Amino acid sequence: MLDNFRYDIAFYYEFEVSAMTKASVTVFNQQLLAFLDASPTPFHAVSLMATRLEEQGFKALSEADVWGELTSGSYYVTRNNSSLIAFNLPESNLAETGFNILGAHTDSPCLKVKPQAERVRHNLMQLGVEVYGGALLNPWFDRDLSMAGRVSYIDSKQNIKQTLVDFDKAIATIPSLAIHLDRDANKNRTINAQQHLPVIIMQDQGESNSFRDVLLAQVKQQSPALDIAKVLDYEISLYDTQTAAITGLNDDFISSARLDNLLSCYAGLAALLASDKTQASLLVCSDHEEVGSVSTSGAQGSFLASVLMRLCPDTEPYQQMCHHSILISADNAHAIHPNYAEVHDPEHSPKLNQGLVIKTNANQRYATNSDTSAYFRQLCAKVNVSVQDFVVRTDMGCGSTIGPMTSSALGIKTIDIGVPTFAMHSIRELAGSQDTYMLRTVLIQFFNQTN
Repeated sequence: MLDNFRYDIAFYYEFEVSAMTKASVTVFNQQLLAFLDASPTPFHAVSLMATRLEEQGFKALSEADVWGELTSGSYYVTRNNSSLIAFNLPESNLAETGFNILGAHTDSPCLKVKPQAERVRHNLMQLGVEVYGGALLNPWFDRDLSMAGRVSYIDSKQNIKQTLVDFDKAIATIPSLAIHLDRDANKNRTINAQQHLPVIIMQDQGESNSFRDVLLAQVKQQSPALDIAKVLDYEISLYDTQTAAITGLNDDFISSARLDNLLSCYAGLAALLASDKTQASLLVCSDHEEVGSVSTSGAQGSFLASVLMRLCPDTEPYQQMCHHSILISADNAHAIHPNYAEVHDPEHSPKLNQGLVIKTNANQRYATNSDTSAYFRQLCAKVNVSVQDFVVRTDMGCGSTIGPMTSSALGIKTIDIGVPTFAMHSIRELAGSQDTYMLRTVLIQFFNQTN
């Protein structure tokens, strides 16, 4: 089990504002920024979401326990401490109503520390890293980086346990090579991930260079009451210490790391907590989407199917429930970039703060079809939210989401949507400050709507 980990953070979901006023948008976005800053890894994001769910009366379930027939109420369950499912269970017949499901993912492209990471070069202590997901690498240079993640350790009784760690300050950097030593840097500099990405964390002190010892010291400092004797292993990610911000002359934008896809996770959580709980509704936030979702805690794993089967264990009612369910796969969409407009299809080029985006692909890289897109357009119309369309240029390849893999595995009607975004997969991304609130507004309507 994961040892208790709590961030001292003030972010709330209590406000209830139906109209999209400047004040309501600002309040919501400030809460979003706090969540983004406190969630440097999927483990931290899930810990924060679980804490908030418990505060709002959701009961924790464990996959290791017998659930039996759950009474009506609100519940949540986690897997690997990096994926989470939360749901409202009314007294209605699930075979007749199905679930309104919102799917998102907790992971983002980043640099992860290798198991045997230590290296000393020219009197500098460095850590070897792996590239996680399809990261834009150039923006990682010359940033003030920190580290966070999960640590597996043994206590004084030789029990294996886990805890979270966050250095929460700038401790690492990847300096660029000076232009004097590479005159063509602005024309054709390339990055060799093995050679150029090891991060510098300190000067060599001539003492132990064990990264596990560094982690042990940090955990003891962070959690002095924790019984930790030795660090066995870890999953540690690098992250940018620059905090999330509302930017633009008129506060038009949100600039942050991990907007893809913690923005959707947060909006889904806020909407679930604000829903009226009359319709069976479910939020699933999965790990490992950025690397294909093939894991126990990824969307191609058994997590969602397992939970749904336990809630509706008989075959016929289960199939009926899936038929009556609908899934919104919420993942960021590509906004048209004014400096690179030629890479967009002119008729399918979403703009920031102009509404949510329906993502469509004829080759099923997105799960949207005419039935589900019509459903979403009507859903948005009910709450006066604008809709845009994204289709990739016909001469370019298309990315994908958890939508197709979830819909194909479960047979649940699915639509892929998202908030338009710049610089996707960069160390810092940009979205419209009004679109975030639009997403929350539509998702509340979605969770309240009877199928």
